Amino acid sequence: MITPRQLVRLFRINQILIKHGLDEILLHIPIFKPLSFIYFAAPWNWKKKPDDREAIGKRIRLALEDLGPIYIKFGQMLSTRNDLLPPAINDELKKLQDNVPPFPAEQSQKIIEDAFGKAVTEVFQSFDTQPLASASIAQVHTAKMWDGKEVIVKVVRPNIRETIEKDIELLFFIAGMANRYWTEAKRLRPIEVVEEYEMTIIDELDLIREAANASQLRRNFENSTELYIPEVYWDYTHEQVMVMERIYGTPVGNIEELQAKNVNMQRLGELGVEIFFTQVFRHNFFHADMHPGNIFVEISDPVNPYYKAVDFGIVGTLTPDDQRYLAENLHAFFNRDYKRVAELHLESGWVPSNTRVNDFESAIRTVCEPIFNRPIKDISFGFFLLRLFQTARRFDMEVQPQLVLLQKTLLNIEGLGRQLYPDLDLWATAKPFLQRWMDEQVGARSLLNGAKNNLPKFIEQLPHMPTLINDVILQTHQQQRQNLHRASEKESKKPKPHSLKFVIAGSAMLITGGLLSIGNTEHSSGLLQNPLLQSGLIIAGLAFIAASLRKEK
Repeated sequence: MITPRQLVRLFRINQILIKHGLDEILLHIPIFKPLSFIYFAAPWNWKKKPDDREAIGKRIRLALEDLGPIYIKFGQMLSTRNDLLPPAINDELKKLQDNVPPFPAEQSQKIIEDAFGKAVTEVFQSFDTQPLASASIAQVHTAKMWDGKEVIVKVVRPNIRETIEKDIELLFFIAGMANRYWTEAKRLRPIEVVEEYEMTIIDELDLIREAANASQLRRNFENSTELYIPEVYWDYTHEQVMVMERIYGTPVGNIEELQAKNVNMQRLGELGVEIFFTQVFRHNFFHADMHPGNIFVEISDPVNPYYKAVDFGIVGTLTPDDQRYLAENLHAFFNRDYKRVAELHLESGWVPSNTRVNDFESAIRTVCEPIFNRPIKDISFGFFLLRLFQTARRFDMEVQPQLVLLQKTLLNIEGLGRQLYPDLDLWATAKPFLQRWMDEQVGARSLLNGAKNNLPKFIEQLPHMPTLINDVILQTHQQQRQNLHRASEKESKKPKPHSLKFVIAGSAMLITGGLLSIGNTEHSSGLLQNPLLQSGLIIAGLAFIAASLRKEK
């Protein structure tokens, strides 16, 4: 049941659509088509001129700005997809990336003074009241600290939480109605998707969380030649105010300037893909709001440019299972192993267990095969996604809410790549990285890494090893004595308890010596680092086992 608050918000949305001449959008929704006569009968449509419809891009942008942060973010995502939208609309939506109407500087100053408990002039040597950038959740001012450091001061928009909560409530209502009456709801899981989005956007309101995200990303890319993350000044960071190092660079969306400076666009395109895969698979911590307004390029060396990122309110992580299934899916996809892709979807539960693998494999091949070995500029991702959604619907494939953030990020990265270097071969760039990651996870390197990582735990338990081995021997001896009463002639030929002691003790020595010899010795104490001890344990282990065999003879 819709609440009065949701009804008021829905009425406000319709008001905004009418205000900007977008009420005809409703006519494209099948359920409202029979009511089209109301549109033509409405008095506000009588005075519309034909040329009013030519500025559709501007009207959409202004409507999204009036609707609030949730809708602005939707417009930001669309702005990176110039393959899906006409240029006139795309150019207008790009203005949403960092050019949302600002709120008054007086409100910024009051929020800052409330957070620090002192006047802005006491906190900063200088503070620019003119915002450097204004976005859907917050706006940014430049300032100078008393020690001379240049910084940016990010301030959350006043009363923004209330607006977001109203929109989230409305989204939950729409999702609930869809879940109840829409046959596709079980597969698309609208309520779970809204829940995931709610958690993401509410977290974005807390600038302490954003500062923590920035610090983690900075550590992950410390000394990197691919991506630079500015420093956070923790003593000046609060829930509604964050102070960070100011960075300089060319906006990544300024293609004309980058080309004029002869910047290596191919390197930029490939770096974007490599950074994405590094964050997702190596760090499992990825910047999930990488639209052009948040990315800059350092071009002091045009041949070897690199990225600088800002705005860390939205980051994503994956569970180990999702990370592995995703990596294996992409790896199989890049190798055109469509059967393995189909099998992985069944194993992960993303499609029903009664799905026929051969049919699903054939459908995936039909969608994916035409786009291989083609540059981004020659791929119609709009058509590709449409075919993919049709395939998913046919096989009742469920939406994975935990992957929605990752899919949004991938769309942003692909959109950037299309703008920077249209000849980028996405598959050729990503495949070697993914192959290395797979080798590290399931190959011999993974086995060695596992041994090294677990060695400290093994050494910690080493003093207790004799007691554990003795307990095993006693339990085994007791079991052997019980079996002797029921043993047949065949069972009497098995190793006697004293021989079994030799086997178990020898095996323990052999394993211990082997682990110490292959392990990372920096975790071991002096005695355990001794090669003679390691070799002695191995030789003694072999001798004990050999002795047990001789006794059996």
